[in-house]
Amino acid sequence: MSHHNHGAGHVVDVAIVGGGGAGLNLVLALDHAARTSGRPAPSIALVDPVRRSGQDRTWCWWARPEEQPEWVDPLLTRSWPTMRLVNAEGAPSSYDLAPLRYQMLRSADLYAAADSALERLGAIRITAPAQSVSDGMPHAVVRAGDERVMASWVFDSRPTRPTGPASTTLLQHFRGWIVRFAPGSAALDENVATLMDFSVPQPRRGVAFAYCLPLSPDSALVEYTEFSPAVLEPERYDEALRAYLTRAFDGVAYTVEEVEDGVIPMTDATFARRTGDRLFRLGTAGGATRASTGYTFSAMQRQAAQIAELLLQDRLPVPPRPYPLRHRWMDAVLLRALDRGYIDGPGLFAGLFARQPSERVIRFLDGTSTPADELAIMSSTPTPAMMRSAVEDAAVRVRRTLGIR
Repeated sequence: MSHHNHGAGHVVDVAIVGGGGAGLNLVLALDHAARTSGRPAPSIALVDPVRRSGQDRTWCWWARPEEQPEWVDPLLTRSWPTMRLVNAEGAPSSYDLAPLRYQMLRSADLYAAADSALERLGAIRITAPAQSVSDGMPHAVVRAGDERVMASWVFDSRPTRPTGPASTTLLQHFRGWIVRFAPGSAALDENVATLMDFSVPQPRRGVAFAYCLPLSPDSALVEYTEFSPAVLEPERYDEALRAYLTRAFDGVAYTVEEVEDGVIPMTDATFARRTGDRLFRLGTAGGATRASTGYTFSAMQRQAAQIAELLLQDRLPVPPRPYPLRHRWMDAVLLRALDRGYIDGPGLFAGLFARQPSERVIRFLDGTSTPADELAIMSSTPTPAMMRSAVEDAAVRVRRTLGIR
């Protein structure tokens, strides 16, 4: 192989561009699949401008413990078997999540596990941004810094523009505090996660709620979240969190130990999962974020496990569709109804849990429900509002197909 002046070239089976949740899920899935199947893992290069470590974000999701990969369990910070929901009037309801549970994984633990997996796999790490990714035969080429990676397959998780237009785009934006209360003062039940407390003041468009995930008897991750068209001034999140904590904990004193902010796009636009013969998209860039909820982690995990399986069998590793097409349609209808104010968001979510088995509602929110689940769920949503939204959504799609803007 000729070494030109543009630096060394690496030849690998798989190049992973972007070392966030989606890229590292694939690393962990490949490591796990190779160890459990006894088949050799593909050679890997990971390209990311940052060598990630430490605590910079938290992922939470619902899972059936027996259905998730074995590598996940030891990494979890906490899991909760019971969920609490507080409606707009402040009335609480508790739901036993069995056979599911809600669980939390902190980035520091994911990054450390991925570091060990990359070492076991003998991966090449290139700490530079990818300047270009080009398809080609017999290899795709990733250029990063003065390095060149030639790969049979490239999985790219960098943020990207959608390939299809959106009728509705809301943002899920939040600030989370890890708070510590004076010992014995907060009386937190460590088995109960408050996942949606709608008694916070609601925005003019969209919906807002607070979360409270107990980490110990005296500490919790408390988050203020909005699904709305635009992010707020930073101090507004702090005001909302302070007001929530004062009300929920009767003015008990606390200290804030960590702060985390995030913005997740909730859009019914489409994202391509394959962008070339050898180029694939992962994570949010590949459509893994559920439009109506912002949940991403379990879809990234499902995708990673399936891709790892295909790679080890030497089959075409096309990322599976994160969600069925009918879910994309339901998401579009739900988003439009929330955004245009046809439905009362707190009433919708609280009503679903009140009228349906919690496991069914969660399967729907997570994107793993069956058509039967969805018919049941639709029957307990406000019909006129949803119909109005569905009809408008259909009209937009028809106009778009006919080229009428």
